[in-house]
Amino acid sequence: MPKSKYEDILRDIQGDIISGKYRAGDYLPSENEYARKYGCTRNTIRRALNVLSEDGFVIPQHGKGVQVIPNDFSNRNVFTAGGIESFAEAANRIGVTVVTKVISFQKKICDHTTSNMTGFDEGSELYDIERERIVSGQRIILDHNIFLAAETPGLTAEIAERSIYQYLEDTLGMVITTSRRMVTAERAARRDMETLDLGTYDFVLVITGQVFNSKGIMFEYTQSRNRPDKACFTETAVRKRRH
Repeated sequence: MPKSKYEDILRDIQGDIISGKYRAGDYLPSENEYARKYGCTRNTIRRALNVLSEDGFVIPQHGKGVQVIPNDFSNRNVFTAGGIESFAEAANRIGVTVVTKVISFQKKICDHTTSNMTGFDEGSELYDIERERIVSGQRIILDHNIFLAAETPGLTAEIAERSIYQYLEDTLGMVITTSRRMVTAERAARRDMETLDLGTYDFVLVITGQVFNSKGIMFEYTQSRNRPDKACFTETAVRKRRH
C-alpha cells in the first residue's frame, strides 16, 4: 500500500481523537471495521494504531480493543522524542501546513571543531544546512542539519526545501534505522532572535541528535531550536514487569 494511503489513515484516526469524536476511555472501532472502511489490510490498520500508541493517543487493552487515553497537546507541534521522523512527516501527521525556507546551504570539509561537535571524522566532506520552519506565518523552528556527503550524494537546496528524508529513502534507497537525541532548554542566542519569531520568550528548546543508517554509519547530525510554546516532545514508555 502506498505510503500516502497509510498516512491518510493515520491522520484520519488521529483527527477523530483530537476532534473529540472518540474521548478518553472510549474504544476505537476494531481492526476489521477500519479495514473495511478504508479498503486495506488489517496489517495497515495495525501499523497506524501502533503509531498512535507510540505517540500517546491510545493504549491496546488485551481482549478489549484499543482505548483512547487522556492527552492534551493543545496547539503545539507534537514530535516523538527519540523517534526517527522528518519535519515534513511530523507536520503531515499532525495536520499542519508548513513552509521550509533554506537560509544557508554549503558544502564543507569537517574541521576539528565540527568533528568534536558532531562526531564526524575530520576531513569528511559535509553538507551544512540551515532551515527556518514557518507555521501559520511564524518562524518557530531553526534547524541546523549536517549530512555526511559520502552517504547523501546529490543533496541540493531544492531538495532541502522539500524533504531530505524522502530523497534519501526514495531516491537513494537509504534505510534509516537509529537515532540518538537529547532535549535541552537554552537561553536564546542572537541567531535565534534573528531567525525565529520568539515574541517575549528569551529561551528555546533544543533537540540535538545523531541519525544512523542500516550500514551503521552516522549520516546526519542535527540541532533543532524551537520556540517553546510551539513544541511538545512526547514519548510513551511501557514499564517492564520484574520477574
